[in-house]
Amino acid sequence: VEKLVKSTGFYKNKAKGLVESAKLLVSKHGGEVPRTLDELVALRGVGRKTANVVLGNVFDTPGFVVDTHIGRLSRRLGFTRETDPVKVEHEMMEVVPREAWVDLGHLMIAHGRARCTARKPDCDDCEVEDLCPRIGVVGTE
Repeated sequence: VEKLVKSTGFYKNKAKGLVESAKLLVSKHGGEVPRTLDELVALRGVGRKTANVVLGNVFDTPGFVVDTHIGRLSRRLGFTRETDPVKVEHEMMEVVPREAWVDLGHLMIAHGRARCTARKPDCDDCEVEDLCPRIGVVGTE
């Protein structure tokens, strides 16, 4: 397993976690990936972000993923002032319709990577500039 994940960094710990989680999947879940947030985050190395990705993309159960890009864009667009990912998740879930959680998460991540980057957002060419109150842009995060 270490050979398979070596290029990802911290590969010894990741390999250990993968093996431990695989054993737990077999012993506790009959070899099936759990379908609830609580059961997923109980697996070693699985946090809320990963659990929500699995729920939304594998099981079609919407969850709002919050990574560094979504956190940054949520603040810049004025949806939240929170920096804690769990608080951002809960606030976004209140303002975004449930059926849009998964797709909006993908769109925000792509936008955060390509256009609204952490250090130098490209506001001049931004596709959603008219929606942006420019809260927290450049240097305030």
